[in-house]
Amino acid sequence: MILPGASLGVLGGGQLGRMFAMSARSMGYRVVTWDPDPHCPAKDFSSFHLSAGFEDEDAIRYCLDNIDAVTTEFENVPATTLERLSQKLIVTPPAKGVGICQDRIREKTFLSRLGFPVPEFFPVTQEKDIDSIPPGFPFPALLKRSRLGYDGKGQILVGTPAEVVTIFSSWGSVPCILEGRVLFDKEISVILARNRSGAIHYFPVAENRHRQGVLEISVAPARIGEILAKKAMEIAGSVAEKMEYSGILAVELFLLHDGRFLVNELAPRPHNSGHFTLDACLTSQFEQQVRVLCDIPMGDSGLSMPAAMGNLMGDLWANGEPDWNILLENPHLKLHLYGKSLPRPGRKMGHFTILGNHPDDVYEEALMLLQRLQSPT
Repeated sequence: MILPGASLGVLGGGQLGRMFAMSARSMGYRVVTWDPDPHCPAKDFSSFHLSAGFEDEDAIRYCLDNIDAVTTEFENVPATTLERLSQKLIVTPPAKGVGICQDRIREKTFLSRLGFPVPEFFPVTQEKDIDSIPPGFPFPALLKRSRLGYDGKGQILVGTPAEVVTIFSSWGSVPCILEGRVLFDKEISVILARNRSGAIHYFPVAENRHRQGVLEISVAPARIGEILAKKAMEIAGSVAEKMEYSGILAVELFLLHDGRFLVNELAPRPHNSGHFTLDACLTSQFEQQVRVLCDIPMGDSGLSMPAAMGNLMGDLWANGEPDWNILLENPHLKLHLYGKSLPRPGRKMGHFTILGNHPDDVYEEALMLLQRLQSPT
C-alpha cells in the first residue's frame, strides 16, 4: 500500500493526466508528469515535470530513483518503457495490457481467440494480404491503422479491395485492420477498475453519441435497461480478467438491435465517456486510478444522479472565446476546461457535466447546450 506523501508518476500530460494529477494531489501525493511537451495540460498540477520522449534514458532513470509507482494516461506509451519501470516500481496498467490495447490487430485477435464477440475483421500487414480478403467480406468497410489512431483519426471508409490497395499504399503500407461496419442500436462503454488482487469495481454504464468519429455526448446511466447493462459489465469484467489486468479499463461496445453486444475497442486508462464520474460519482475514474495504483481500497463508484457529459471541441473557438454564460447560468452544470492555450478543430478543450433527474432530460439538455454554443446568436 502506497500512502499519501509518496510520489506517483504519470506517462502522458494531456487532459487525462491532468485530471489524474488533480486527484492525486488532492489526496496528498506528489505527482511527476512525463510528456515531451513542456507546456502540457498536466504540468499545471505536477510536482515535477519531465519534458522528454517516452524512451529517454535519463527520464527512465529519474523515475526509477524518485517515484514509487507509475501509471499512464494513453495507450501509446512504449510497452518496453513500462517493462523497464516495472522491474523496480509498481506499474498499472501492466505492459502486457497496454501492449494488447495499443495495436488494433493484436487487440481484435486477442478478443476473438478468447471468444468475445467482435465485428468482422481482417488484418492487412502487407499488400499481398489484400488478395486474401474473403469474398464475402462486408463492404463498405473501415480501414484503420493498426496503431496510433484515435478519435476517428487513422481510419477511412473503403468500398472495394481496390480502394484498400490505394489507401494502404498512401499510408506507407503500415499495418492496418479492415473492419466490417456495424449497424448498431447504441454505442456504450463500460469503465471498470480492477486491482492487483482481482477485485473489480464498475462505473455506471455510459451511452455515447459521436460526431464525425469523436465523442460528443455521454449519458449515464445508459438507456438500455438493467439486464443489458449487467450483461455489458459482465463482458467487460471478463475481458479484464482474461487480460490479467490491473488499473482503469474502458470497454467500448456496440449494442445490436437483437440485444447482442460486440466489443469495439479497449482503452487501458480513464476514458472520455467516464468524465461524468467527476461530478456524478462519489469516486471518479481518476481517483479510482490513484487508488488502484497505490493498492488502497477502491472507493464507491455508484451514480449519485443521472448525468450527461458534453465535449467542448476547439471548433467552438472559431470566432473567439465561447460564450461561457450559456453554460454557467445553469445551476446544475459543472464546467471543466483543460488549460490548453491553442484551440483547433477536433481538439478536446474541455467538457461540461449536467446533472438531473432522468437520463433523457440531461441528454436533451446537453445536446441543446452544445447547439447553443455552436450558434450563440
